[in-house]
Amino acid sequence: MSVALIAGFSLSFLLGWPVVLAVLLPAIVYVLVSDIPIQLIGQRMSYALDSFPLVAVPIFIFVGNFMNQAGITERIFKFAETLAGRIPGGLAQVNILSSLIFSGMSGAALADVGGLGRIEVKAMTQHGFKREFAGALTCASAIVGPIFPPSIPLIIYGSVTSVSIIQLLIAGIVPALICVALLMITTVILAGRRGYPRAARWSTPSEIMRDFIPAFPALVTPVLLIAGMLLGFFTPTEAASVTVVYAIFISAFVYRTLTWRHLIFAALETVKSTSAILIIVAAASIFGWILAIEQLPQTVARQLLSLSTDPLMLLMLVNVLLLIVGMFLDSTTATLLVIPIIAGPLHMAGVDPVHLGIVAIYNLMLGLLTPPMGLALFLITDIAKVSMRAILWELMPYYIPLFGTLVIITLFPDLTLWLPRMLR
Repeated sequence: MSVALIAGFSLSFLLGWPVVLAVLLPAIVYVLVSDIPIQLIGQRMSYALDSFPLVAVPIFIFVGNFMNQAGITERIFKFAETLAGRIPGGLAQVNILSSLIFSGMSGAALADVGGLGRIEVKAMTQHGFKREFAGALTCASAIVGPIFPPSIPLIIYGSVTSVSIIQLLIAGIVPALICVALLMITTVILAGRRGYPRAARWSTPSEIMRDFIPAFPALVTPVLLIAGMLLGFFTPTEAASVTVVYAIFISAFVYRTLTWRHLIFAALETVKSTSAILIIVAAASIFGWILAIEQLPQTVARQLLSLSTDPLMLLMLVNVLLLIVGMFLDSTTATLLVIPIIAGPLHMAGVDPVHLGIVAIYNLMLGLLTPPMGLALFLITDIAKVSMRAILWELMPYYIPLFGTLVIITLFPDLTLWLPRMLR
């Protein structure tokens, strides 16, 4: 039955059905055929959504939408331009640095692409960069968002696997910085070969301070969140609410850009995005529940452990699996359907659950840049007004640092784990 269930999902997905229907309909058929009370479908779906950690998802989405509306992202970009505009690559380096800063508030790659992406692509094309290159770099740098705290995918991962969300968020800091460093090095190399423009001179201390002051209230957000969680003032879920209050406060009293239109538009966009995510969460809970009934996780665990008991070898196998999965499923669906199956055997083999979380989520984020699913690719083609083929061609050099980061964090778990261990 489990084979038939997975085959039904795969066929529905390949036929182009929406993911939620491809997940839910085979599960409903299973329930009907197995004489399971049909009311359990509604009960399991509502139970899946009755999760305190998941409350953070719509709140962080609202933060990203609101900051875009209130002009906070523009101040972040301006400061990054003043700071890094002279580095070889110019605005390309600014693009990467801006993504790191913005990720400390939004927690989502697509929020980065949709928010900062419009500003970045416009600025880069005005300074002589090709639109397709600007779009490709925007996608590549957005990968940092989901692993740097606060991170919506890591919150969902923690809620699914019962791994400490605070430990996961702290563990993402070093891998995110490694990814940023490799992206910036790659950009320096490309700038030397292609002659990309950059600022005529380094900014003076007074110019840096001039743009730092307006950006400071936004820049301090991730510091406040991380410090507050580590000191026990609030949980990761409560941190989302703190971020909303803080964003509204600085917009109203510091930047003085707050309007009812900003709040209403951000709320409506949040409802749309949240609905799309949580309906998949609910449908996937039914699917996962049935797989548990069929004991598929236990079967997969036995098969994996029969191949090898070496933690590193198992992580390599899981990397290959997740790279393939990420090509066809969005990260939320993959986290809910695949992670519960592979987490058990890897934990039994000795893989640290926090390390696995960072490797798995980063791996799935690469799926945003790989067709056919590639949600970031679809979004940036609309923003940059160029073909996906052109975006993929310009992305080729950046796959090297992106996959290089995956190799590094897989082979050297201490890079991921030393900070959470130190702060325990």
